[in-house]
Amino acid sequence: MAAALNAVDTTTPPGKVDRVDRVGMVGLGVMGAGIAGCLLRKGFALHVHNRSAAKLASLLALGAQAGGLAELGRHSRVVVLSLPDTAAVEAVLFGADGLASTLAPGSCVIDTSTIAAAATRQFAQQLAAAGITLLDAPVSGGQQGAEQGTLVCMVGGERAAFDACAPVFAAFSARAVHLGGPGAGQVTKACNQVAVTGAMLGVAEALALARREGVDPAAVREVLMGGSARSFSLDKHGQRIVDQAFEPGFRAVLMRKDLRLALDNGAARGAYMPLTTLAEQLLDALCEDGRGERDWSVLGALFAERGGA
Repeated sequence: MAAALNAVDTTTPPGKVDRVDRVGMVGLGVMGAGIAGCLLRKGFALHVHNRSAAKLASLLALGAQAGGLAELGRHSRVVVLSLPDTAAVEAVLFGADGLASTLAPGSCVIDTSTIAAAATRQFAQQLAAAGITLLDAPVSGGQQGAEQGTLVCMVGGERAAFDACAPVFAAFSARAVHLGGPGAGQVTKACNQVAVTGAMLGVAEALALARREGVDPAAVREVLMGGSARSFSLDKHGQRIVDQAFEPGFRAVLMRKDLRLALDNGAARGAYMPLTTLAEQLLDALCEDGRGERDWSVLGALFAERGGA
């Protein structure tokens, strides 16, 4: 990495976090803005940083301070990241004025982004050389969960840092679970996306079949919700498919990215992932025909189209 790290503080035990009341937030997209709002409502002194200044106004009105990345790093002892991909996280950590060179030893970075597990392990090792702990904490629960503080956090990293940061996690999540060392959170998020995708493919195919057979998909969904087919995908995404309401939500291009990460993880370990491979191909088709910015439940429309329904 290009940026020099802080000098190693040999007096800082692994995972030690000095204080958690001074918090920074980097990335104010759909998820990050919700998390930042929760932190402010819980009374944290919050500094925020985002490439687009247009997204700052509502948080400034709630009491946030805004500034450059270096300023945020100097102010904060815990920094929460919500960024789109591995490259963006790497740039914030190790690029110009990155957190690796501005956070003090004894600080912690909580990365709620969904990125590569292998890169997370590398980043954690590099930050540890500067006395900084990285917790990989990808989330589930969507925009509504971020805004309401009801996310589920899947956390990897030093247990001591996880325990110290409990008040921060409590501000924006209903449940935060420590799963193991660095990268364990990202592996768990990959498993989550694989499982959710399997359910979504079944829902999309079932409703397309109903439509093709001339049976009302809304009625089919309602009946299935009362039996063993009931699931989050049938409830939430099934309703989107019935209503043909595909405003995000969670964009198809992001789910494609997540499944590619899962497939990369699986390939490195020799895992057999035929369902995820198929789902990635279908999502790639959606993205290539210009529907990548729509909610990923638009898979339901693709199934109907290809079946002539």
